[in-house]
Formats: sequence, structure tokens, C-alpha cells
Amino acid sequence: MHVPDGFINAPVSVATGALAAAAVAVSLRGARRELAGTGQGGGTGAERTAPLAGLVAAFIFAVQMLNFPVAAGTSGHLLGGALAAILVGPYTGVLCVSVVLLMQGVLFADGGLTALGVNITDMAIVTTVVAYGLFRVLVKVLPRSRRSITVASFVSALVSVPAAAVAFTALYALGGTADVPIGKVFTAMVGVHVLIGIGEAAITALTVGAVIAVRPDLVHGARGLTAPLELRTSPLTGAAPAAAATTPAPAVAAAAPRRSVRRVWLAGLAAALVCAGGISYYASASPDGLEKVAHDQGIDAKARDHATKDSPLADYSVKDITDPRLSGGLAGVIGVGATLAVGTGVFVVLRRRRNAADARPSAAGAPAERA
Repeated sequence: MHVPDGFINAPVSVATGALAAAAVAVSLRGARRELAGTGQGGGTGAERTAPLAGLVAAFIFAVQMLNFPVAAGTSGHLLGGALAAILVGPYTGVLCVSVVLLMQGVLFADGGLTALGVNITDMAIVTTVVAYGLFRVLVKVLPRSRRSITVASFVSALVSVPAAAVAFTALYALGGTADVPIGKVFTAMVGVHVLIGIGEAAITALTVGAVIAVRPDLVHGARGLTAPLELRTSPLTGAAPAAAATTPAPAVAAAAPRRSVRRVWLAGLAAALVCAGGISYYASASPDGLEKVAHDQGIDAKARDHATKDSPLADYSVKDITDPRLSGGLAGVIGVGATLAVGTGVFVVLRRRRNAADARPSAAGAPAERA
């Protein structure tokens, strides 16, 4: 659903750019709390978010290269807003998808540079807000279990994709450059993106379910759902009945030793490299949902060439390498590495700034303490 240059006029592009900038600024502040483990959703596992957030961005980049067929002559790909929000939090999720869109636009000529605000608004903000809002509602009404997290992930991801299609239709109604009936745009966009949403839901649920199976403490959306540890006195010791001797012991759970995230990080990186460097060669070559609708409905009548169309990595291939499998695979690996580096850098800086801000009041109050 990457919107090219020329689909949306300048005033709406500028307005969405301002909206995207404001949302990213708010997300930077919110992500500091998520990365530091404070505020709503913080707690056990939150301090491990920083090293994983960059990986989530890189993984989304990789899986977006895997276009899957959804109808005759049409394909779809992961948007990633739901996946990012559930794994690392909604604010950090907006930043993850925004980093992916920036890398795609600058390095691979995918998504217009003048339409970057449109793409961030549609693919990062709308998907994340809709998905995470619905996810929290479902988690509250469903039984408190790991399976409920997976089910909520599936449903929220499914709904987020047609929601993004509706948002694009609204933006096109405000600033579309071609004279196309909005009713036709709405019907075509929502129809095909409901199908794409099924693929998005499956990928999101499988990924969240896989992480929950091995490390539920690393899933932001699953925090606070684990029942507190209970200590029971055995009746064989002659003590009080078990019902009376049951004692909640959340402190014991909190005191559990910290587990390294290295294995999960390495497994995630390996999966991203395999997807981008190998499996992407077998992705569907059919146009994605927006491209197909744009061609069929005439939305692309005033589309412009991308400003970086001559980039060495344009169209996810390495210039001057004639073997398509090698060219595409190498471009994917480069993209994963670049996204991982930029994303990790952003999140590590945010984490350090938050820690430094938290440490300043303590340092200021230290001289007043007596030995």
C-alpha cells in the first residue's frame, strides 16, 4: 500500500506530513516510557524492549518483501502496524513502521518521498492505533491466556488493513489528483484489502504466537496477563488447609532471574535474513492491492517517477548484478541490515535519554542523604 508521488496533491501531502511529524514526536516521547519499562504496559520484560525494537523493524522490512497472492492478478504484503504494536508497544510500533517506510522510500524507491507523510499516516499510524486499540479491548474480554493473545492479534491485524484502505480513500477524497468516483475507490480498496488483511492476520498471529511460546515476557501485549505465583503449604506437613495456606507471591515472580534475549534476537535476525535474502525471490510478482486498484480505476493517471528511481537498490535489486536471485537477495540483506542499524540506533538513544532523565533527580538528591 505504498503510495507513490503524484497520487495525492501537495496541500494534503503537506498536511499529512505535518500530522505524521506530530505523531512521530508523540511516539518518541511515548517510546521512551515503553523502552524504559515505565507507564502503562511497563514492568517485567519492558527493559528488554530496546534491543528488540530495531529487530522488529528489520523483520517487518523483510516480511514486506514477501508479496502473497490474494486474487487473480493481485498480491498483498504485510503492513506491520499490528505486529509491531503488540510486540513492542504502540508508540514504539509507530516508530518501527516509520523507520521501515523511510528506508524503503530513500533506498529502494518504494513509496514516494513527497508521499512519505501519507504513507506514515496510513501504514504506521492508522494501522497501529486501530490494531492496538482493538487488541486491548479483546484482551480484556477474552480469557486471560496465551491463546487469547494470539486470537486478539489475529483479529486486530485483520481489521487494521481495511482500516488503512479506508484511510487512504479518505485522503484521496480530500486530495486525489485524478477524477475518479470515490465510491469506486472505496469499494475496490476495501474489497481487496479485506483479503490482504487475512494474510496480515495470519503472519501477525503466527509471529506473536511463536514469541509467546518461548518468551512471553518479551511480548508487550502479553504483560500483566500472567497469574501471580502462589505458594501452597502441603497438607502432608500437618499445616493449615491448602485453601487457607495459599499465599500470592508476586514478589517471588518479580525476583526471577533475568534471561538473556540474545537467542531470540539471533533467531529473529536469522528469520529476517532468510525471508529477505532467500524466500523473497519466490514472492508474487503481481501488483499489490493499491497498485492494482490504481491501475484499474485510473488513480495513477498523474503518478510521477520516484526521485530515487536511479538508486543502486531501486526496486529491491542491486544495480549491475544481472542474476535476479542474487540481486534481489543481496538487496534484501542490505535492507535488513540498514533498517536494523537505523532502528536500533534510534531506540538505544531513546532508552539512554530516558535513563539519563530518570537518573538526574536521584543524583540531585544524593548529597542530601546522610550515611
